[in-house]
Amino acid sequence: MSGSTGTKVTKVLRTEVQVDAEAASYLTVEQDGPVVLLLHGTYWSRVWLPVLDRLAEAGLRPVAVDLPGLGRSGGELTLETATVPALADWVARFVSALKISGPIAVAGHDIGGAIAQRLLARDGLEVSRLALVNSVTYDSWPAPHVARFRGTGITAGTSADDVLAARRQAVTAALAGAATEQLIADYLDPWTNPRVRRSWMALAGAADSRYTLDLVPALKQSQTPKLLIWGEDDAFEKVEYAERFASEIPQTTLVRIPDADHIPTENAPGQIARALIRFCQPRPRISDNSSP
Repeated sequence: MSGSTGTKVTKVLRTEVQVDAEAASYLTVEQDGPVVLLLHGTYWSRVWLPVLDRLAEAGLRPVAVDLPGLGRSGGELTLETATVPALADWVARFVSALKISGPIAVAGHDIGGAIAQRLLARDGLEVSRLALVNSVTYDSWPAPHVARFRGTGITAGTSADDVLAARRQAVTAALAGAATEQLIADYLDPWTNPRVRRSWMALAGAADSRYTLDLVPALKQSQTPKLLIWGEDDAFEKVEYAERFASEIPQTTLVRIPDADHIPTENAPGQIARALIRFCQPRPRISDNSSP
């Protein structure tokens, strides 16, 4: 992942650590600094790539992990290991494997946001700050294009072409104005692996809004700072859910991203990185002239 993009040299590396005897793959910039743990949901760590360099330039240490069986990580999810509580436990073991201690900032996108909420509300980690980017909340999920893969026998009767076609349609919509054939292909690449497809269908099969609804009472008592970053055009994780969260959950700030859908990091990486930096590091060392 390191190299040059145009005139810009990126320091982002893909590396791995062993968790539960399987390779846990993650994107990072290897430097000292406050850790920002970045969690994906029904996509993979690729959703965070546009902001990683910017976070690192501000002195933060971003860590964007692929959940087990997904993205570039090893292993394979089952309906039991793909639940939000099970994945939150896995993330805690991942952090331990990296020998990260003390309070850390956690950001979650999509179902990764449910995992992040769980880590805060159930003391899975010492979470100093919680950021959610077009996250599932309350009863907003699973979205129809995910829920269609739930149910007994669905996995056995679903072909590779079915999954890839459904994922292509979802990714294209989620990228909105940023969508190009190359970017869509980049996002789809992990699903060409049968093991990853099976893991993704397990994640879809285990998707259940009770996991976020159950956290609401604890979140309403939480004084941990929280940041919501929301692509306003998301048809499923609607900005109205973010507005409700901001009105009900203490210490929450909402940043809206216009002309962006479910993956706003691709539409406005500069704006999102600046918001995360201000949130995670009160005195960022970054120019306000960062390109969007």
